[in-house]
Amino acid sequence: MKTYSEVFDVVPDDLDDLNHVNNIRYVEWIQDISKKHWTHVTSENIKKSMIWVVRNHNITYHKSAVLGNTILINTYIKSNKGPISTRVVEIKNKETDELLVKSVTEWCLLDAITFRPKRVPAEIQALFL
Repeated sequence: MKTYSEVFDVVPDDLDDLNHVNNIRYVEWIQDISKKHWTHVTSENIKKSMIWVVRNHNITYHKSAVLGNTILINTYIKSNKGPISTRVVEIKNKETDELLVKSVTEWCLLDAITFRPKRVPAEIQALFL
């Protein structure tokens, strides 16, 4: 599995009324890292011919991040079956290596013109596995 990673700091706009990272922000980070990984490994032609939509998010919150924490976020493709790709995202506190959030998301590949589900081609699978 090829992992894609980013590191960044928690900023005031990430916080909720309890002064920890808002659950919505975690979902945004999950979607952002997934899109960045796709963009990083695919060509313009591939991006124009295929799009992804979320079928299911399963998110487990283990600990809270707070202002000033440095976040390490990793993502990889766990499996592909037909048009469904299962992606794992792990969000950790970079200093302590503690797991904060883990998500398992099923993404469905669509043809960019017809918007019909499309089996994940072997050429795409090879880019991520």
